[in-house]
This record gives sequence, C-alpha cells and structure tokens, in this order.
Amino acid sequence: MIKQLFQVVGPSLRRRLALQLAVLLGYSVLQGVAFVLVVPVLRRLLAGDADGAWPWAWALAGVALATAVTYYVQQMLSFQVALVASHRLYHRLGDHVSALPLGWFSGEQVGGLGQLASRGVPQVRSLLAHLLQPLCTAVVTPLTVVVAMAFLDWRLALATALGAPVMYLTYRWAMSTVARADEAADKAASEANDRVVEFVRSQPVLRSTGSSERGRALLESALSEQDAAGRRQSAAMAPGRTAFIAVVHLAVAAVVVVGAVLGLDGSVGVAELVALLVLVVRFAEPVSGMAELGGSLRAARGALKRFDEVLAARPLPEPAHPGKTPADASLELRDVRFSYGAGTGGRPVLDGVSARLPQHTTTAVVGPSGSGKTTLIRLLARFWDVDEGAVMVGGRDVRHLGTDTLMDQFSMVFQDVYLFDGSIKENVLLGRPAAADEEVEEAARLARVDEIVDRLPQGWDTRVGEGGTALSGGERQRVSLARALLKDAPVMLLDEATSSLDPANEAAVQETLDALSGKRTLVVVAHRLQTVVGADRIVVLEEGRLAESGTHDELLAVGGRYAEFWRERSKAHGWRLRPEDGTELTLEGSL
Repeated sequence: MIKQLFQVVGPSLRRRLALQLAVLLGYSVLQGVAFVLVVPVLRRLLAGDADGAWPWAWALAGVALATAVTYYVQQMLSFQVALVASHRLYHRLGDHVSALPLGWFSGEQVGGLGQLASRGVPQVRSLLAHLLQPLCTAVVTPLTVVVAMAFLDWRLALATALGAPVMYLTYRWAMSTVARADEAADKAASEANDRVVEFVRSQPVLRSTGSSERGRALLESALSEQDAAGRRQSAAMAPGRTAFIAVVHLAVAAVVVVGAVLGLDGSVGVAELVALLVLVVRFAEPVSGMAELGGSLRAARGALKRFDEVLAARPLPEPAHPGKTPADASLELRDVRFSYGAGTGGRPVLDGVSARLPQHTTTAVVGPSGSGKTTLIRLLARFWDVDEGAVMVGGRDVRHLGTDTLMDQFSMVFQDVYLFDGSIKENVLLGRPAAADEEVEEAARLARVDEIVDRLPQGWDTRVGEGGTALSGGERQRVSLARALLKDAPVMLLDEATSSLDPANEAAVQETLDALSGKRTLVVVAHRLQTVVGADRIVVLEEGRLAESGTHDELLAVGGRYAEFWRERSKAHGWRLRPEDGTELTLEGSL
C-alpha cells in the first residue's frame, strides 16, 4: 500500500511523504523505547533499589519528551501532506483525464471517475492524516519492543516473536474474507444512488404513464439490496476481527505462560518477570488497534487501486514536433482498422475503411446498428488512435497534429448531449468564449435556442442544471447545436444531432445545416431521409466495412445495400395521406 501511495501522490510530493514516514518511523521507535525503559525502572523499584531506578527514570522522561515532540511534528506533517496531497490529487486527476482519448469517457468510466473524485480523494487524505500513524505504530513499536526484549530475556522475546507470523496471517485472512463483501456493498451503494437519481429525474415520465409504483418498486429493490449488502458486510467483518483480536490475546497469554514457567524454575526473578510482562501487555495494545483500522484501511487501499487504474490509462501521445495547420477542411480515411480491444473480443469495429471527403461537402454515414457509424465519425476527431491505417485532416495525419490544433478544426454535436451546470448563455459561449452578444444570438436563432430563451422567465440566465437536466432532450440538443455553430469550425460532425427535436424545429435546424453546405465540411450520422437524400455523398457501412459510396441517385441505380435500405424504410415510413381537400401529405421516414 505504501508503494501505491508513493505512485499516486506523484513525484512532486514524494519527498514530503518520505519525510512524513521517516518522522513516523522515529516516533514509533521512540514509543517502543519508552515502553522498554519501563522495565529497568520497575525492576529496580520492585527490588527496593530506588536510587538505581532514578537514572532509568530520567532516561524514560527524556525519551517520553522526545516522543511527545516527535508526535507533534508528525501530526503537523501528516495534516500538511494530506491537505497538499488532496489538492494536487485533484489537479493530477484533472490533468491526466484531460489528456486521455475522448473515447475513454464511457458512462462506466465517468461514473467511476466521479466516485474517485468525491470519495477516493478524501479516503487518501484520511490515510495520510489519520491512518498512517496508527498503522506505523502497530508495526514498528511492537518490533522495537521485541528487539529490546531480546537483550533482556531472549526466551520471552522469542515467544513474543513467534506469535507475529500467526497474527499477520490471521490479519490477512480477516481482510480477504471481507474484501468481497466490501466490493458488493460498494456496488450496491452505487446502484442505490443511481436509482435515486433516476427516480427523481424520471418523475414526469412515471406520472404521465401511471408507472409511479413501478418506479418506486425499482428504487425500493435497490435500497433493500443495499441494506442486505451492508448486513452481509457487517457479518463478514465480525469473524475476522474477532479471530485477530483472539490471536493477539492468545499470543500474549502464551508469553505470560512462558514467563510464569521461567519464574517458577528461578530462571527469571520476580521483579524482572513482572516488568517484562508489563512490557508484553504494552506490546499488544498497538497490535490490537489494527483491528479497528481494518475498514478504513480497506477503503483507502481500494481508493489507491482505483487511482492506479485511472492513472494507468494511456493518454493520447502528443507529437514532439506538431505538424502545420491542416491545409483545408478535407477529410480522409486510409485503410482504417480499429477495434475496442477486449471489449469486443478483438473483433474490428472498422475493417479496412477508406474514404475521401472533400472540403465543403456534406457526407451522410448510414448503415445498420453496430456497423461502425459512430466509431467512424469519432475517429475523425481522434477520440482514439486507429490500430492500422491513418485518418487525415487537410492532408495531415491527425496523430501528427497537436490536440489544440486538431480540436480547432471540429465542431461536434452528438445524440447524448452534456451541458454544464451554468446558464444557457454560458453553455453556448463554450463554443467561443470571446464571441460578441450578437454572434451568440445569431447562433441561438439558427439553432432555435431563441425560442427557449424567450419562453423562460430568466431568459439567457436560466440555469440548465447538471447535465442540462432542467431542459428537455430536444432543448439540450438545440443548445449543443448553437454551441457548435458559434465555434464556427471548418468541420462539423453530427451524430443524430436532431433526433430529439420535434418535426417543426427539426425542419428549421435542417435548413440551417443545408445553408452551411458548401461553406463547411459536414459529416452526418443520420437516419432521416431528408438529411440522407440531400447529402453530396453517402457512405454505407456494413459490419465495419465500406459497402457502398456515392450520391443518393447513384446508389439507388446500383441496386445494392443502400437501395435495399431505402426500399425497406420507404415502405415502412413513407406513408402518404390524402385529406378531404385532396392535398397529399407525406409522413417523413427515417433510414
């Protein structure tokens, strides 16, 4: 655990941590020496030699004073290191996460990262401020006592030392028996937390569908499981803790028996025996304290392990000498192969995909679910590095561009929109913080955000809540689109960017995107027929391969996979209704 701690705190704090541990070591040794010095004092007092006890008493007083001073110093150091470490851990975590591939941020990873920031950092701080001292004392002080006892009576020292391996093995066993219960309890607590948040957020849906009782049942089930997991955790802790304390007491009893035997046969004097047995009892106190630390130490060890896992995630490599800014807004994939590794069993998500997307054109990416559409669009922005092949922007390999330079080329709008817990205006301004109010308002008008602003009492200053929970899904998408329009990057990537919009707003936003065609390079993952038909080029993916590529008319003429998609979706969704006045209405479908 100490090795993990040095790795997690980082190079800047390792020297301070080493100093803290050195002072802790000194304090623990001095405490052990103070215990040992009680023996000669008691031996002489019990033998009636008060004058002979004074030198030892003065030595004991000096060591006790040194112990008190060292304790004060280590306490101050511990709190200082803990506070600085927690501050720098947040920064280190933030710096590392900001360099990770964007594809790393799955729902599971983000949830774990949130727990690490909210619970993991305080647990590491507690370890540094409160747990290292009793942990060090429980190990070093008894060891000091045993070494000192060897000079007083090697037989009692040996009897004491023989109990150490048994105590250690019992402690390890106790920790292992409760580890699984701890993991289950943490998982149940996380699940219960998720269900509470879900229950609160889903109230409109639950009430409108008359499903409140079902939603409550799911919540109650999660809370019951958390309660059961907590009881199992308590039940798992009791045997190990009891066994460890029992072994410590049995070890002390064994030493007392050995001492009694030695006293009975005259090998050890009564005064000396009493003093040594007092020392043995003092030996047991810090060791027994380990049982009280078990839960906190397990939590701290778990936090360090999670930190290790996050910090072990490899950042995207930055080029030593970043290439020049892309010459234009063209995009190209050259024989791209990519897989998610163990997550997909090594099966490639994209396998040998090559495509060139000229600048200022609109490309629609279509295909069945799981064909690699979203992966393709995210590889363009280097969410991950490809396994083989290359992704080019303006003739430059994205791996040879600095992250800032690459991100300047892209605006992105995805189906799963995240908004920060700020105002609507602040969220739109993230696209270009220095934008003038007129530019913000124009982007809002094009994305139909102005309608949202006009409807809300606080207008632009309306807070959207964490993740944008105060807005509907369609409203969040419009704010995200306004943000992308305000950035005004050469390339815009849209992954189902209008999926949550009502038909009227979708049509208006589609007009905006159509107006951008010829001015920006647009890559769109879409199912809407209108979006696909109007694209300059359609890329059809199937099982990770490029099945077809061309315009709508060209692909229909070929009569391949796209034409098959088109016929199926047109039959299913392209219904026409004729009202009494004879006007033909088309219900637009999706591809």
